[in-house]
Amino acid sequence: MATIFVAGIIQGSLQDRSIHGQSYRDRLVGLLRATFPEVTTYCPIENYPNSLDFSDATARETFFGLMERAGAADVLVAYAPEASMGTAIEMWQAHRNGRLVITVSPMAANWAIRFLSDVVLPDIAAFERFVGSGELARLLAARGIIARSRAGSHPTPRAEAADEC
Repeated sequence: MATIFVAGIIQGSLQDRSIHGQSYRDRLVGLLRATFPEVTTYCPIENYPNSLDFSDATARETFFGLMERAGAADVLVAYAPEASMGTAIEMWQAHRNGRLVITVSPMAANWAIRFLSDVVLPDIAAFERFVGSGELARLLAARGIIARSRAGSHPTPRAEAADEC
């Protein structure tokens, strides 16, 4: 089964044991799951909600496991409203493995964003339009990730399917 990995800022440049708001994940993951129910959408926060409390050994294992998973996914959707070292590594892993990388970021001039992404969209609203227009489905079909017949059907996401990440 095809997989979409949702990468995005968690700690970013915060210097304490806190994280950035993660509500963006609800929108991204909810939209992807509603639009592509046949594809597995993987969200690190959903799978590791208390990661700041992990021991060093568990955190290290989780970090490297997520980097591997990001590189193995068919598609990586990265949310980077500002610099995020973890997201950049996940993007690198996906890119170097020839995966489709779609980045949602206002930092289109940033080299990591420019050169590791197949598609760069400035914000979540633009991503929602990209998915709603069927353009993402066409890209997935062109790469053999979903059936071509599915790509022509301009998916209409169901609002109730926007479950929490």
